[in-house]
Amino acid sequence: MRQTHFPGLPCLELTHGDLSLLLTTSVGPRVLALRVNGENLFAELPEATLDHPDGRKFHLYGGHRLWYAPEIPAVTYLPDDEPVRVEKIDGAVRLTQPLETGTGMQKAITVGFEEDGIIRVEHALTNRGDREIVCAPWAITQFKPGGTAILPLPERIPGFSDYQPNRALVLWPYTDLADPHLRLGNRFVFVTAGRPAGALKIGAPNPDGWLAYHRDGLLFVKFAAYDPEAAYFDLGASSQVYSNPQFLELETLGPKVTLRSGETTRHVETWRVYRDVEFAGTEAGAEILSFMLKK
Repeated sequence: MRQTHFPGLPCLELTHGDLSLLLTTSVGPRVLALRVNGENLFAELPEATLDHPDGRKFHLYGGHRLWYAPEIPAVTYLPDDEPVRVEKIDGAVRLTQPLETGTGMQKAITVGFEEDGIIRVEHALTNRGDREIVCAPWAITQFKPGGTAILPLPERIPGFSDYQPNRALVLWPYTDLADPHLRLGNRFVFVTAGRPAGALKIGAPNPDGWLAYHRDGLLFVKFAAYDPEAAYFDLGASSQVYSNPQFLELETLGPKVTLRSGETTRHVETWRVYRDVEFAGTEAGAEILSFMLKK
C-alpha cells in the first residue's frame, strides 16, 4: 500500500499483480480507479456534478461510490467532500465518512484483494441518528464509454410451470425501448455505452447475482447476492444499468431494511476482471460468459 494522488486527490493504492485500486482519503468513501496494467477501467469525471436542491453540488468524480435507496435528491445528492477516516483491517482498508448532516447516516466502504485477485467490497450504512430510516445500500460503479453492459434475466427452469411469470424489467421514465443502445434478449439485456445524448436506465431482479461490462477485451464482473425472500426498492430491481454520454453505471441494491438508531446494514460485492475475453454482444456469447462465471 502506498500513498499517491489521482486526479489531484490524495489516495491510497492497493495492488495485486497487474491490478491496482485507488482509494481517495479526502472525500467519499470512494474508489476512484481500478487499473489493469496501468489503464483505469473506471470513468474519470473530475468536473461532473449533480445539483442538490439547496444549490450545493454533489461531485461524481468517477469510480465507485455508496448511496442508499430510494433516490431522493435532497438526501441522495448530499455532498460527501469531507475527508474520511481510514482503518487497516485484515489486509483491507475501511473508509468511513463523517456523519451526514441532517440524516444521521454514516457510510463506510471496506476494500481489499483476496488471494486469487478477486476484490471484495463491503458497503455499510449505520444509522447514528435518533429516528428510524427505511433504506437499502446502493453500490454504483462508473465505467468509460465504448463497451457493453450485460444484465442477466432469470432462466426458464425445466419442470416448473409456464403459467406464472419468471422475468421482470424495470424502466425509468427517460428510457426509450426503441433506443438502439438497448437490446433485449430472452436471457440477457445489453446496454451499449456511447450514446450521443440523453440517458437510459433499466433494471431487473437478478437471482444470477452478477452483472458485467465488456470493453476492449476486458470483462469486469460484479457479484452481489440476491435474496428471493427480501423486498427491494425500485420495483424489485436488485441490479441496474444506467448510461449517458459520459459514462455507464453498473448498480446493485441490497434488500430494503428499517434501520433503528445504532443499527447497521451491509451489502457485499465481489469484483473480478477477466482478460482477453471475446464477446460479440450476442445472447449466445453471453451464455458462454455466464457458463464461465459459474466455474
